[in-house]
Amino acid sequence: MPMATFDCLAFDADDTLWHSEDGFHAAEVAFYELVAPFAPAGIDIKAALTATERANLHTYGYGVKAFGLSMVEAAITISQGQVPTEVLSRLLQVVRDLLLAPVRLLEGVPEVLEELAKSHRLILITKGDLVHQTRKVTTSGLDHLFDHVEIVLEKDVATYAKVFRDISVDPERVCMVGNSVKSDILPILELGGHAVHIPYQYLWELEHAEHPPINPRFGELQNFRELPAWIHHLS
Repeated sequence: MPMATFDCLAFDADDTLWHSEDGFHAAEVAFYELVAPFAPAGIDIKAALTATERANLHTYGYGVKAFGLSMVEAAITISQGQVPTEVLSRLLQVVRDLLLAPVRLLEGVPEVLEELAKSHRLILITKGDLVHQTRKVTTSGLDHLFDHVEIVLEKDVATYAKVFRDISVDPERVCMVGNSVKSDILPILELGGHAVHIPYQYLWELEHAEHPPINPRFGELQNFRELPAWIHHLS
């Protein structure tokens, strides 16, 4: 077996290993349809919801529950308190459906992780609601492949540095794989590690960030199946 290129391969979860943002996208469409009849003319409903989410980040954090609270708040604000309780009840049902939705793995994920686990230590670093994210990890069928799972409040340089310190891994010997340049790529590059960006069809507006300049420690792939070849090429 060839020597491992990295001491650790770290993976994001939502929209990297399994579908997530498409569910949020469908929920946003439902929100627009439910709230539009009660919105004053000229109100940008999408922008209002995004602004509410942005304002609530430091209070609610990330995940479906935070999204649900922001939807309800935005519906009340946009409608100037006129949104009926039946609409709010339907929004709560949208949230419940998201929380109970089964995990849908992205194509090639189980096979690729099985292959990489033969030569590398795998860890999972995801952010969001602890209960919901834990449920997704344990029901995904992938949890046995990870040596360590970390559910964090934020993905920034300080958080990653602490995670790697706690598991005794040098950040420069880590490769992080994820769909968000802001959360999964830039902090890792700043720590001196490698990072691989695998885009997903949807990206939450608050996760948008400029791509890093050309960097030998950064790679961008079209799909998850390309990952082993990229890692093996480095070795």
